[in-house]
Amino acid sequence: MVVFLGLGTNLGDREHHLLSAIEEIQKWIGPVRAQSSFVKTDPWGFDSTNAFLNAVVAVDTPLEPFALLDVTQAIERRLGREHKSVAGVYHDRVIDIDILVYGDSFIRTPRLTIPHPLLSQRLFVLEPLSEIAPALRPPGCDDTVENLKKRLTL
Repeated sequence: MVVFLGLGTNLGDREHHLLSAIEEIQKWIGPVRAQSSFVKTDPWGFDSTNAFLNAVVAVDTPLEPFALLDVTQAIERRLGREHKSVAGVYHDRVIDIDILVYGDSFIRTPRLTIPHPLLSQRLFVLEPLSEIAPALRPPGCDDTVENLKKRLTL
């Protein structure tokens, strides 16, 4: 299955954190099929003096969605993340790995929502995602990633 994962960090050596996350993803999730460039962005949803570095990877994985979630969270912990954002309260982080799209899956549970529920609102995700998959139409969405990005930049 091809999955798209969003990566972000705004603490410490941000480039190193992204590269370490990608290395862990290849080790525990599957081969990276495509990787965006690293994009510097302002914090979204909270105030911080620390800018983010974001990227998106496309990965071939045999993992089912909930197993994938468990592995991404384990990678975050191994790389130093101590707390997940809860109820829309965001904070600085060493690494964040979000499951953006999992093939054609549409999942809505208290534990996991795929496609990512805020995908169409986040330019820091759409910009790197459109670099590697501009024609992708997330499940349940009538438009392409490229067009979703354009709407946010108008």
